[in-house]
Amino acid sequence: MVKAASLSQVKKLSIKKSARAISLETLIKVLEQGSYSNISLNNNLKHSDLSIADQNLATKIVYGTIQYRLFLEYQLKGLVKTKLTEKYVQPLLLMSLYQLIFLDKVPNRAVLDEANKLAKQFGKPHSAGFRLVNGILRSFTRRGVILPNESNQVEYLSIKESVPEWLVKYLIDNWGLDKAKSVLASINQPAKNSVRISSLANSEQVFSQLKQENYQPEWSKLSSHDVILSHGGISESDLFENGKLTIQDEAASLVVEAFDFKPKEHVLDACSAPGGKTVQIAENLVDGDVTALDIHEKKLRLVRENAQRMHVADKVKTKACDARKAPEIFTPGEFTKILVDAPCSGLGLLRRKPEIRYTKRQQDLQNLQKIQLAILTAVSSLLKKDGKLVYSTCSISVEENEEVVKKFLQTNPAFELAPFKLTKLESETGMLKIMPDLDGNDGFFIAKFKLRG
Repeated sequence: MVKAASLSQVKKLSIKKSARAISLETLIKVLEQGSYSNISLNNNLKHSDLSIADQNLATKIVYGTIQYRLFLEYQLKGLVKTKLTEKYVQPLLLMSLYQLIFLDKVPNRAVLDEANKLAKQFGKPHSAGFRLVNGILRSFTRRGVILPNESNQVEYLSIKESVPEWLVKYLIDNWGLDKAKSVLASINQPAKNSVRISSLANSEQVFSQLKQENYQPEWSKLSSHDVILSHGGISESDLFENGKLTIQDEAASLVVEAFDFKPKEHVLDACSAPGGKTVQIAENLVDGDVTALDIHEKKLRLVRENAQRMHVADKVKTKACDARKAPEIFTPGEFTKILVDAPCSGLGLLRRKPEIRYTKRQQDLQNLQKIQLAILTAVSSLLKKDGKLVYSTCSISVEENEEVVKKFLQTNPAFELAPFKLTKLESETGMLKIMPDLDGNDGFFIAKFKLRG
């Protein structure tokens, strides 16, 4: 006997047909329940029947609302006269404000009309939410955008660029006001669609096919094997499926370039998942192999899947292991090259992962430094005498980068920094930091070590 769908089930099914309803469902999970935006959004889109255009709209609303959360919350100042008790109201207000302020092609009346519909769909019977949402949004359209007084630059930039005050102050203290403004403005720009062409593929042929498929490719200014695409969707292409290219930011791909590979290398990737750099290492190996470590076996499955797709599975070994305990498994001097792409705060990825700005605290930088130093110290004992060790993070913080290098060298005097050349950049000091305002790249740090003598 087939049971009739309940009223709540019917209501849920009808909600999923709307791009804005999916946006609201996702934002409720992220803002009210602490879910990851990418996972929640992908799950909601996967079970929807939205067109590509509507999927793009939902994605833009979700990430835009999260990115500008502090700024949008500030716009409610003076407009909210009562406590917002229903969980859908705050996310609905924020996503509606985002559309009113940032989506020029969407008329205000359309945003208000959709907000009213969503308030009725998501609200309880006889809820006051509908009138509340309608009244607040109409008041905002009459008043317009507000910002704090510029006399307090920390507060002003915090709201304007939607970044917590501690991070604004951190940037100013370390790089000055002008550089802080530049970095903060850059992280709210759209992330580039960057791909790395496999070293095993014919780069010119791949570039030509990208042109034919209307991705309007442009060669990277940082790396000779990275390409910038005009739009997303590359993961659905034959080029991706057949392992001709992979999705990777330009700055991230520079890390492996810091090595100078020779035949018969035995390489350790100490913090490998999801395997982008492991695969890149394997592509450069002749009669060699790379051992990929990660604490979680399920994450190593991603490494193996990546290696299989990119046709380097025969050169990749995996081992579930905390890198700090690697000396218990491997022998001293076992590896000719070691990569420590360390767990970090991700402060270089604020453009790509907007939640990071709200979840990280300054104390996290010191806590992570301890972990990074422990990993670096542990695996350094596994390096062959004439080998090279590269340390990298996707953070721009001094604590996780320059201070880690300084403290590692103080406690490991057998090591010294080694200058290195990349295809389009070089470092005479053995350290290279890429800031997020450099041509819209992710923020990244690379340091290269060698044993003295």
